[in-house]
Amino acid sequence: MAASLDSPGVAEPAANGVSVPAARSYVNPVLDEDFPDPAVVHAYDGYYYAYATQTLREGKWINIQVARSSDLVHWQHLGDALPDKPAWAQGTQDFWAPYVLKDGDRYLMYYSATPDLCDVPERGHCLAIASSLSPAGPFVDIGLPLLLGMGFEYIDPMVFDDPVSGKRYLYWGSGFQPIKVQELADDHMSFAPGSEPVDVIWPNPIEGAFPRLVEAAWVVHHDEYYYIFYSGDNCCGPDAEYGVMVARSREPTGPFETLEEARGIPHSLMLFKSDRWLAPGHNCIVTDAAGETWIIYHAIDVNRPRQRQEDEINSRRIMLIDRIQWRDGWPFVGTPSEDPQAAPVT
Repeated sequence: MAASLDSPGVAEPAANGVSVPAARSYVNPVLDEDFPDPAVVHAYDGYYYAYATQTLREGKWINIQVARSSDLVHWQHLGDALPDKPAWAQGTQDFWAPYVLKDGDRYLMYYSATPDLCDVPERGHCLAIASSLSPAGPFVDIGLPLLLGMGFEYIDPMVFDDPVSGKRYLYWGSGFQPIKVQELADDHMSFAPGSEPVDVIWPNPIEGAFPRLVEAAWVVHHDEYYYIFYSGDNCCGPDAEYGVMVARSREPTGPFETLEEARGIPHSLMLFKSDRWLAPGHNCIVTDAAGETWIIYHAIDVNRPRQRQEDEINSRRIMLIDRIQWRDGWPFVGTPSEDPQAAPVT
C-alpha cells in the first residue's frame, strides 16, 4: 500500500467513524505489489474497487485480485474476489484481466480463464461472467463461459454502456487478431439478438512492426467522440515492449482513427516507457469529482522487475496513476510520472 506525501495515512474509515482526509498529492506507484491489468469501478458504497489478474501471493494463488480505496491513491488489498473457481476451470491457474460494472443492485465481473482440457486439448481462453452483491465479492461464475475460443483471442473484456444511445457493448481481444466489439442485450449477460462482432482496432499490418499485437480495450465518451484506449505489444518478460495507444470515432463501433494516421503511422502512443518505468499499459479510465480524467495502469519498475529472482518470464507489474491532458481533442500522458503530483479530487 502506498501513502501520499501529505496525507496522514491511508484513506480508510477510522475506528471511531471519522474518515481520514483524502490525499492531496501522491508519488507513483500507488500500489507497489504485483497487480496486473487493473480495472476500477466506483461502487455504490463510495469506494473505488480495483481488480487485477491472478497472482501468487505468499505462496497462495489469488484468482482475481481486489483492492479498495477512497481516494485512488491509498489502496487496501482485500484478497480474492473470485475465491471459488468455476466448475469449467477447476484445474487452471490462469485468470486474466477482470472488468467489473454496476448492474442494478449487483455487480458483474467479466474475465478470462483457461478451461479444463476435457476432450478438447487445443481449447484456448474463454470469456466468462460472474456476479456478486458486493464489489469486494465473492463473485460466483454464472455457470458457462460467454465465449469459447482458440489461443487467447477471448481476453481483456470491457463493457461500455453508451450514454448517447443507451446501448451496451462488449469489447475484447485480441491474440494477434483485431480487437472486437459486439452489442450486448439489456441483461449485460448475452449478446443482442441479430448482433455480430465488429473489428475495430487491428495490429500493425507490416510484419514485425509495432504493434504486432493489440489488446486491453477501454472506451470512454468525451465531448463528441468515443475514445478507445488499447495496449500493445508485449506486456511482460525481458523483451517487454508495451504502451497505451488511443483512437477515436463518432460511433462506439467505429471506424476509429488515430492522430497519426494522416502521417502514415497507424497507431498513436499516448503513454510510453521511461528509464524507470517499463511497459506501461493495460489501463482503465476514471473521472474524478473535479471532472479530471485519470488513467490507471500497470508498469514494470526496473528496480524490481520480477516477483521472484528465478522468474525470468512473468514480470512484476505494479499499479500507477496519472492525469490525462487533453490536447486539441486528443488525450496524452507521455511517460509515467515520478515526481509528486496533485492527487485526484474524490
